[in-house]
Parts: sequence; structure tokens; C-alpha cells
Amino acid sequence: MERLLIRGGTLVDGGERFEGYLVVAGDRIETVGRGPYPHERFDGTEIDAAGQWVLPGAIDDQVHFREPGLTYKADIRSESIAAAAGGITSFMDMPNVKPPTVTGERLEEKFERAAETSLVNYSFYLGATNDNIDEIRRVDPHRVCGVKLFMGSSTGNMLVDDDAALRAVFAESPVLVATHCEDEATIRANLKKYEALCEAGPTAAIHPLVRSAEACYRSSARAVELAARYGADLHVLHLSTARELDLFDAAKPLAEKRITNEVCVHHLWFSDGDYAGKGNFIKWNPAVKTEADRQALRQGIVNGKVDMVATDHAPHTLEEKRRPYREAPSGGPLVQHSLAAMLELAAQGVFPVEKVVEKMCHAPAVRFRVSKRGFLREGYFADIVLVRPGDRWTVGPENILYKCGWSPFEGVAFSHRITRTLVNGRTVYLDGKADTSFRGRALVFDR
Repeated sequence: MERLLIRGGTLVDGGERFEGYLVVAGDRIETVGRGPYPHERFDGTEIDAAGQWVLPGAIDDQVHFREPGLTYKADIRSESIAAAAGGITSFMDMPNVKPPTVTGERLEEKFERAAETSLVNYSFYLGATNDNIDEIRRVDPHRVCGVKLFMGSSTGNMLVDDDAALRAVFAESPVLVATHCEDEATIRANLKKYEALCEAGPTAAIHPLVRSAEACYRSSARAVELAARYGADLHVLHLSTARELDLFDAAKPLAEKRITNEVCVHHLWFSDGDYAGKGNFIKWNPAVKTEADRQALRQGIVNGKVDMVATDHAPHTLEEKRRPYREAPSGGPLVQHSLAAMLELAAQGVFPVEKVVEKMCHAPAVRFRVSKRGFLREGYFADIVLVRPGDRWTVGPENILYKCGWSPFEGVAFSHRITRTLVNGRTVYLDGKADTSFRGRALVFDR
């Protein structure tokens, strides 16, 4: 069995930051130690992590890797390479592809494709529709991360708008229900109103007015009410407003919660003041909202109102994003830069590094009950990321790895560099280069 020693670094795990070392045996962490490695010799490979942080690999519970059917934008191979470069060692992929992942057969096809092409670990959501409750009932809770429920339309046209179907999903799903919450009637009324006011034609500046805070709150509140009524395991995706945070219990430990939320990196980084410069390149659903909303979401990381942080990585081509507002699709690529962006916010004093690790690594593992991942613990899989603080770099075309070739962070200088990513004990990314021969594994859930 191959053995590996990571020594001399600063480990960040479990709310602590300490000088220490890790011994990896095969695909698992064998030893977590404090201080210098206590032996003169080590029988295996050594990695000198002096001056670097050693973090658990991030787990991204919301990505759109666009396979099958939309692979001109992205695919599992290309985006898993970008994920590894960004310190993400596990992902959970969404069902709004072509054809949509709404049957067990299509779900299995995605697992098979990931086994062939993904550099990092993976799971997939089954999509809910108005008429596939039988497929939902048959989901294996040990293999499938959850059921995705669109309570507002988005890319892929998978809106569930039948009340009986909604109630059935909340009452009968054997796995966590992850919801996209925006009230469709509110959005349609807002679009008609604000388009009429744009004599020169609508731009992305109206997006947060169309997909308003009220549209988000109405839908999120309904999801929480339905989950409470039927005892469902609910996870509300990509909160974008201050008001929505009040729907959730910040006092209860995460492991005991059945109703949780997440915030995405773009809602923590951008505000509506950025539409003037970024336009459609920061057009997401839900929309980037006000500065007050951004500040509340950032504070939610600190005070516990935000349960976890994800990306909603959703690539589109440059040609698509350059179309007029109504025609440009919502979404953008984020997995390569999400951890760097969060560490940058930590460097700015928005929240501590320990909170970044908690919300991006620990919390997804706890909430989804991912088996033996998300922590630097003995017996856990060796999903490990090395970060060199103070190593400044700028996002540009020469270092963007997304298949779509662009990033909303282009031109941004980050002050922390991800130097190495290990998945299941194997280095899959090192100093700008990925080992494309490696394959991750399907996640297992302890449910």
C-alpha cells in the first residue's frame, strides 16, 4: 500500500488551525498529528507543505456539468478538471440536461459516464417532474444525493407547478429534496412591468427586479412550510436575500436539522452594483441582489444562519452570454475559483478561514451524510487540498480551465493559490497541471 506524508503545513479542520502532519495510507488518512512528524525517517513519499494550509477537499452540492446533451458548454471531464484545480474533490450534479435526468435509467447513465471521465468524486440528483413520483420512490438513498425540485422555472424547463405533485415529493421522497425557490407568477408580473419601462430595451440591470426578493421569499417560505407539514428533508438552494435567512433555525446543530439552506459564492461576492460592468456575465437565477442582501448573507456565514456554501456552477458559451438580456441564459462557471474567492473574502476579514472550511467542506458532508469525507480525520478518505497563502495570481484566459473558456472573476487578483489537490490519496492537480488518468468514485451516503 502506498504511503504518503504531508508535513510542515498548517492544518485547518474542525474550527481549528494548527501546525501538524498527515499520513496517508492508500486512499485513507491514517494519522493526523500535531507538531512536527515525530520520526526521523518515513517509509513512503513525502510532501513538504511548509508555508501552506492543508484543508479537507471541498464538497460542492450544486453543479451543472452539462452532460448529456449540452456538452458544447461543458462536460463531466472538463469541469471535474476545473473542480480539482479549485480544490473541489466531490460534486453533486443537477438533472436539467438533455434529456433531463428524471428516470432511474438516465441517472444510471450519468453515474456510468462519471466513472469513465471524472477526476473527482461524484453523485447526481434525480429531477422531480409533475408525474415521476414512482421514479422518486425508487431512489437509492445510499447512492443518490437528492431529488431536485424546481419551484420556479430555470434552465431546462423542469418547473413542478402541480400542487398534488409538490405534496407527493415532499411527503414521499426517500432522500433530501433540494429546491430552487422563485415564485413564477411574481417573476412573470415583474418581467412585464420592468420591460415596459425600458425604452431602449431591457438589460441585466433589471434582473434582480424581475427575479425579486419577494419572488424568492414567497417560494422559499412555501417550501419550508411544505417540508414542516410533511416531515420532509429539505435543502433550499442558493439563497439570495436577507429576508429568506429568517426562515431557518440557526440555533440547532446542523446534524439535527431537516430544513437547511445554502448560499452560493456569487451571491457573497457580487451585488446589483456590478451589473453595470458585468451585465449578463453575472446573470444568475436567483439574481444577484442588493448590497444589503450581500452583507446579510456574509454575516450569515458567521452567525450560523447560512448552513453551507456551494457554487451553482452552470457554464454557458461566450456567444450565449453576449446575447441580449432576454435571450442570454442564466448561470456561470465557478468551480475553479470558488474556494479561492472564499479565501479572498476571509483575507478581507469578512469571515475567518475556519468558517470557509466549515461551510464548504464540513457542512455538505454532515448535511448530506457523505460517508468518510469532508474532514481531515483518521479513517476518512484522503481528499486534501494544499493552499499557499500570500501567493498572488490573477484570473485570465491563460489559466481558466472551464470548457466555456471564461469566468465572471476574470481580471480579479486572488491572494491564495491552490497548489495541490488529492482525491482518494492521489494527487490529481499540482501547480497548474491535472492528472487526467485518475478517476474519482461515486459518493456513498450514510442514510
